[in-house]
Amino acid sequence: MEEPATWEKILGAILVAGLLFFMWPGVKAAMARSREAPKDWNGMLIPLGAVVLFVIFLIAMV
Repeated sequence: MEEPATWEKILGAILVAGLLFFMWPGVKAAMARSREAPKDWNGMLIPLGAVVLFVIFLIAMV
């Protein structure tokens, strides 16, 4: 497969910059909401621990 032409690279960069430009207000608002959200570590640690135990179980079964 050959390398993209220069105009294709420039067009891709413009599209990525435009996408970031249009998404930035939503990302900024989501980050502000996440700072104010209550912290729920159990909601992350319990499934993560279950996955770790399952992987250890799978390794032990081999």
